[in-house]
Amino acid sequence: MPFLSVEHNPHAFPANPPMTSKERMLRAIDRQKPDRLPATIHQWQDVHLRRYMAGRSALEAFAWCGLDASIQYWEPGGQFWAPYVEGLIEHTPQWRETIRIHQSDPETRIVRHSIETPAGVLEYATGANAETVWITEYLIKHPEDIETIRMFMPVPRLDRRRIAAAYDQLGDAGILRGFLWGDQSGCWQHACCLMDTQELILKAMDDPAWVHALLGILLEKKLQFIDQSLRGARFDLIETGGGAASDTVVSPRMHAEFCLPYDRILHRALHAAGLKSTYHTCGGMMHILDAILANETDVSETLAPPGVGGNVTDPAEVRRAFGGKIALIGGLDQFNILTRGRPDDIRVEVERLFAGFGEGGGYILSACDHFFDAPPENLRVLAEAARQCVY
Repeated sequence: MPFLSVEHNPHAFPANPPMTSKERMLRAIDRQKPDRLPATIHQWQDVHLRRYMAGRSALEAFAWCGLDASIQYWEPGGQFWAPYVEGLIEHTPQWRETIRIHQSDPETRIVRHSIETPAGVLEYATGANAETVWITEYLIKHPEDIETIRMFMPVPRLDRRRIAAAYDQLGDAGILRGFLWGDQSGCWQHACCLMDTQELILKAMDDPAWVHALLGILLEKKLQFIDQSLRGARFDLIETGGGAASDTVVSPRMHAEFCLPYDRILHRALHAAGLKSTYHTCGGMMHILDAILANETDVSETLAPPGVGGNVTDPAEVRRAFGGKIALIGGLDQFNILTRGRPDDIRVEVERLFAGFGEGGGYILSACDHFFDAPPENLRVLAEAARQCVY
C-alpha cells in the first residue's frame, strides 16, 4: 500500500472537536480565541419563558435556541425587586421587614415595605408589572438614615450547597454568573436604589462627604458579602456595576469620584477571592472607557448601542481603548434587532459585531440587556449566525 501523506489523508490527524459552551465562553473571558464566536443573552426573564418558550427553564431555553448558556444564580437577600413572598424577606432581630400588598394585579402591583429597627422605622414602596419592578418611594429620607443602614441592614449569606448544585446542573452548557449583594452590585448604583438618582447627584455636589459616607457603608457590606459568601464559591463570573454609573446618567468626572474608587476595591476583593468580574454598564460608556479600564474589572458589558440607550457606535473604538486588557460581552440591540428585526437583519448585525468586537478573541456576543417579546425563531437565528463566525 502506498504511503499517504497528511496532505492526501485528511483523516490521519482528526480535527479538534468543537469546544463545549463552557470552554468557549471561558476562553473568551480569558481574552483568548475560542473555536467560534460565543453567543448568549444577558438573562432570561420569567415572563418571556412563560409567554414564548413554553415554560422552559432558562437552561432548557438556551439548549432549545442553540445558544451558549449564561445562567444568573440568585438568592433573595432583601432586594427591592425580590418576589413578594414572606419566606424570602431578610429578617434579623434588628431589621424586621413587613410588606403590605396594596394591589396584587400582576400588571399593576403596588407594595409598601416597612422595616423596624432599634433606631426607628424605615419605609419604601415599589410598583410592578409582569415585566419589571420599580421604586416609587425611596428608603433614605433623612441624612441620619444611613447610620441606621450601617448599624442594622443585614448582609445575607449565600447557600454554598445550592451554588454547587446549580454549577453541576449547568455542566458544560455554559457559565454560572453570580452577583454582589444589594439592590444593585455597584456601591453608587445601590445608593441610587435607596435614594432618588437625581437627588443623589445633587447631594454629591452639595455634600460629597455624606455621599462618600453612604458609599463607604455599602462598600463594607459588599466586602463582607464577598468574604462570607463568594470566597471559594463555584462561579465563573460575578456581575458588578449597574446602569446608574453610565455616562448617560452621571458625568465622567462624577463617575471618577463616586464610582471608580469603590469599583476598584470590589474588583480587587473578588480577585483575592479567586473570582472574575464583569462590569455592567447598561447605558452610555464611551466617555468612561478609561475609568472602566482603571477599575480593574476582567470583563466589560453591555456595549449598548443608541437603540437601547447606550452610545457605542464603533466597536473598534472600544477595543482600541481597552487595548486587549479587558474581555467584552454584549453589543446586540435586543429590541430593534433581536425582537423586531428580520432574520437577515440579525445575521448582518452578528457579522458586524464579530468583525468589530471579536477580532483577536475575548468577546462574547450577547443581547445587551433584558427583552420580553423576542420571537424564539429570532433567537435561533442568532445562534446559527454566531456558529458561522469561526476563528
